Amino acid sequence: MQKPVERSTMPVSLMPVAEAPRVYGFMLAPQFSMIAFTSAIEPLRLANRAAGRALYEWRLYSPDGRAIEASNGVAVAVDGAYAEAGGLAAAIVCAGLDVQTHGHRELMAVLRRLASFGVGIGAVCTGTYVLAKAGLLDGHAATIHWENFSSLASEFPDLDLSQELFEIDRNRFTCAGGTAAVDMMLSLIAGHHGVDIATEVTDQLIHHRVRDAAERQRMDLRARLGVAHPRLLAVVALMEQAIERPLTCQELAAKAGCSTRQLERLFHKYLGRSPTRHYLTIRLERARELLRQTSRPILAIAVECGFVSASHFSKSYVEHFGRTPRAERNALRSGIPVRAAS
Repeated sequence: MQKPVERSTMPVSLMPVAEAPRVYGFMLAPQFSMIAFTSAIEPLRLANRAAGRALYEWRLYSPDGRAIEASNGVAVAVDGAYAEAGGLAAAIVCAGLDVQTHGHRELMAVLRRLASFGVGIGAVCTGTYVLAKAGLLDGHAATIHWENFSSLASEFPDLDLSQELFEIDRNRFTCAGGTAAVDMMLSLIAGHHGVDIATEVTDQLIHHRVRDAAERQRMDLRARLGVAHPRLLAVVALMEQAIERPLTCQELAAKAGCSTRQLERLFHKYLGRSPTRHYLTIRLERARELLRQTSRPILAIAVECGFVSASHFSKSYVEHFGRTPRAERNALRSGIPVRAAS
């Protein structure tokens, strides 16, 4: 015999109503980073699974409403064009490779419109550049992928920019890209629905723990260089900090508490090059980032990276990269591929 269904005696007007799902709009920019995009959207799906109901919904948008390619060449179907975005709790810009080579005019107009209605505005990877260009980060803390930090700081010097994994500042949220998007979304989920849901999502992702926003983006120098010698690591750290006004070998040695000759021996033993050559490589790589990611004059970039003249900069650049700074910039404009940001 079937058991009678128990019915609530609570008046309908007083019965708890399930919270409507938060709708996130993912604004996919040309050559967006696939890993940053999936790292942002998958925690939402898993939060729904953990809760047993729809806590989140999402819609995807492209410039023209057609499928759009990520930087890895995979095309992603979307729900509509940027201009059709509406009814959102938040919009997240997903960008990646060569973000600064696109105008983003329509996207910025849509983001400004959404922001005027109180919609949360976020970004993953180099999407922070679009938000900064649209003036939507004024008065808000933000972060971006480490490879794009210098160029963004140079183009928007008044921006409150950090090198955190992610930044959540009121109704603006940005992250460094890659798997940092997972940590940002988990933090948002915990704020919306509690730590238990966020923890279950973390376990499903085999992510082990939610990283704190302040954790470093890059591997530490020990891992990057494959060297454990503390004195050498301290000197390289100084080199990476003093780009515009390079320190002399004598100054570096004095700060490390050793002689110039000892410093030379350390670098040759562990890195196979002189301190001067290693320092020059650091400065040239910073210059290449600025050439590719900003429209700043070449001479200004040369000065910012510690070169006394444009001719010295150009000569050093050709010797290291095999082409002039101007050719580097022209190659980018002509569509010759360069290394992705994430």
